[in-house]
Amino acid sequence: MQPFTERVIEVIKIIPEGKVTTYGQVAALAGSPRAARQVVRILHTMSKKHRLPWHRVINAKGKIAFTEEESFHEQLWALESEGVEVGLNGVIDLEKYQWRPAMK
Repeated sequence: MQPFTERVIEVIKIIPEGKVTTYGQVAALAGSPRAARQVVRILHTMSKKHRLPWHRVINAKGKIAFTEEESFHEQLWALESEGVEVGLNGVIDLEKYQWRPAMK
C-alpha cells in the first residue's frame, strides 16, 4: 500500500461521529492537498476492507456527492443517524458540522 493511501485511511478513521469533512480536506491532512480525486478512489476501493466511516466525507460544496439514489440515501441516513442535519439536495452546513482538527 502506498504511504499516501495509508495516511488517507488513517485520517478517515478518526473523523468523529457527527462530523463531516471534504475529500480535499482529507487529502490535505494526508499530505497532498491537490489529491481529492485520489481520496475518492481510496474510499471507493477500501471502505469496506478497512471499515471506514465513508459517509462522513462529502464534497467541497458541503454536499453528498452521490448521484445514484440508493447510495445517496444510504449516506443521508448514516449522517442523520449520527445527528448531522442534511438539507435539501444533500447539503450539509459546514460551519456547523465540519471537522476541523489541529494541523500538524
